[in-house]
Amino acid sequence: MNPLLSSKDTLLDRLGMAMAERLTTKTSGYEPYTPSDPETLARTLRPGDVLLIEGNQKVSAAIKYLTQSTWSHAAFFAGDEIPLTLDEATLPVIDRPQLIEVNLGQGCVAVPLRKYSTYNTRICRPIGLTPDDRDTVLSFMISRLGLKYDMKNILDMLRYFMPAPPVPVRWRRRMLAFGSGDPTRAICSTLIAQAFEQISYPILPEITRAPGRASATSQYSRSEILHIRHHSLYTPRDFDLSPYFAIVKPTLEYGFDYKRLQWESKDGEPLIGKY
Repeated sequence: MNPLLSSKDTLLDRLGMAMAERLTTKTSGYEPYTPSDPETLARTLRPGDVLLIEGNQKVSAAIKYLTQSTWSHAAFFAGDEIPLTLDEATLPVIDRPQLIEVNLGQGCVAVPLRKYSTYNTRICRPIGLTPDDRDTVLSFMISRLGLKYDMKNILDMLRYFMPAPPVPVRWRRRMLAFGSGDPTRAICSTLIAQAFEQISYPILPEITRAPGRASATSQYSRSEILHIRHHSLYTPRDFDLSPYFAIVKPTLEYGFDYKRLQWESKDGEPLIGKY
């Protein structure tokens, strides 16, 4: 091996990891509107669900801007399907690694639900998965645990140091996928999209009308061809917008009765029955 190339790679690795560490530092002033309750999440989530997170890292601001969304991160819920060590098996459910995610500088890792107890989250559930297809998606994600991403391409990461890069709306998604790809795969939801791609499950398909059929009247002529995008172009927002993923709200899953809420006025008196 050429020693000059080796030293160059080492330098780029160090520089890339330093940039990744800087991008993943938390910003100040983040306050969730409705922080997640990990115990309720644990009761609600099912293997195969996608958990969207409103992140507060420095890189999160750029992702939110480029995707025009509040969601900057996505994690895959594998639940008890993730192999545990003896020590992990004795932990409370919310402290066991049950989510699979990809983090800049770390790669593909398993993390507990408690990690997101102070964040806004959203559960997106794929509808109609067969047991076999669910197992295929789970196996794909679990097999990627420990996967590392190449952080040498520092030019790819520079874009995320600009919270609001001056890019036209129509090019913003392409900006996420521009370059070598590894820094993009290490911060976006592309691995989850790739898992669903294994079973040809649509997330947010592109709609293409058959040429010359725009004014046709027959049902066949009005049919649309669905094209599943390449997984590198998917973002956390797409699972929220997908017509094939249901939005599951834990507070509604276990019976919500607004009559049981107690409101207080400024003087501390209950407002029950007052208007």
